[in-house]
Amino acid sequence: MAITDWPAQERPREKLLLKGAQALSDAELLAIFLRTGISGLTAVDLARQLLDDFDGLRPMFDASQQDFCANHGLGPAKYAQLQAVLEMAKRHLFEKLRRGDALCSVTQTREYLQSQMQGCSQEVFACLFLDNRHRVISFEKMFYGTIDSASVYPREVVRLALKNNAAAVILTHNHPSGVAEPSQADEQITKRLKEALALVDIRVLDHFVIGDEVVSFAERGLL
Repeated sequence: MAITDWPAQERPREKLLLKGAQALSDAELLAIFLRTGISGLTAVDLARQLLDDFDGLRPMFDASQQDFCANHGLGPAKYAQLQAVLEMAKRHLFEKLRRGDALCSVTQTREYLQSQMQGCSQEVFACLFLDNRHRVISFEKMFYGTIDSASVYPREVVRLALKNNAAAVILTHNHPSGVAEPSQADEQITKRLKEALALVDIRVLDHFVIGDEVVSFAERGLL
């Protein structure tokens, strides 16, 4: 049965307009993005199949163009459309932080950093620079590759913090394996950066490790 033959309150688009996007399942949201199904499958059926093939929304969002387009019903145009949607979401979060009140919510910070680091296939170390009211000045990805004490340079972090006239910094890096548990090397890097930034009166507020979950050093008592 075609979606157009479904009761109006069960059609994803009409359901969204009636109840809000939060009322829809992952498959229903994805169906709206897909717009159409393929022969023998409605858009919702196709969405369910894709979620099963990718094992969820996040792996689908993180997929390379080649892996994404290898699935029936998807192609370069859909890949470009998805990347545009993801980038708009990132920019929306950044604008919300820049224009809003002082950054004081761990949840808000976690969501923003997770969106920025999502899809990185290698380790990336980044800094969120804040003013003296803890409002966002800029977000900078600084070091790439295997993140250890030899590959993160405190001098460069201090230099960029001073350039941004930052009063505080939130550190973050990702674990592509998905395991967000902080390592001993992570703790050592944090200590070195905290000491270096303290010399120029800049505080390290937190260090977030991004994986399948997000771990906060401050919440763990590791700062």
